Amino acid sequence: MDITSDTHSQHISRQFNQELEELKTHLMAMGGLVEKQVQDAVFALLEGDSHLAEKVRDNDRQVNDLQLQIDDECTRVLARRQPAASDLRLVLAVIRATSDLERIGDEASKIARNAMLLSESNGNVRGLVEVRHISEHVRKMLRDALTAFARFDTELAMQVVREDELVDDEYGSAMRSLMTFMMEDSRSISSVLSIMWVLRALERVGDHANNLAEYVVYLVKGLDIRHSDPDKLDQEVLKKS
Repeated sequence: MDITSDTHSQHISRQFNQELEELKTHLMAMGGLVEKQVQDAVFALLEGDSHLAEKVRDNDRQVNDLQLQIDDECTRVLARRQPAASDLRLVLAVIRATSDLERIGDEASKIARNAMLLSESNGNVRGLVEVRHISEHVRKMLRDALTAFARFDTELAMQVVREDELVDDEYGSAMRSLMTFMMEDSRSISSVLSIMWVLRALERVGDHANNLAEYVVYLVKGLDIRHSDPDKLDQEVLKKS
């Protein structure tokens, strides 16, 4: 059975309703923090702001703590309520989502570390245009994936899944361009390698946002779409009941 945002407010136990709602609320709070971490890390890189980059790295502990808190809440719900059907899918989806959000936080920390290294370099840094472009793309994917989770919106989730292939193409193109530039100018190797690590981190953010979107489909439709062709899934996802 498909679920909507109202499905989890229909239990006899008001406490159970509150526990499930708190899981979603805390997940969205963690998502908001991680989204800001990525935004700040990229801004620190583009603006050469080493202090902001250091702050991003320090804040990674908050992301880790939130994951532990939410996982503990999910464990208590499973033990006390023994949820079934859509309720069980919600708890499992939250557990999976916190893992991906924590890893996005790790990627933001990697970007911040490279931002600190690049802030110490002299001269122009090649690849910042690509960083700006891909970062905007994956941040929108992350924002849309979180919105889809909050609204149980499978249509928006499928848009995120399709966007992941475009990010992969942009990433491949940027890496080829930087490889060519690095071979032509050996003096740029150090800075270009740092930018490559940043682009890799951003590509991984897109992958994790894609995972979040897949969990939405699982949550709402009970359909596991991992390792599936998104072009062949749209109609199946929208029609399955």
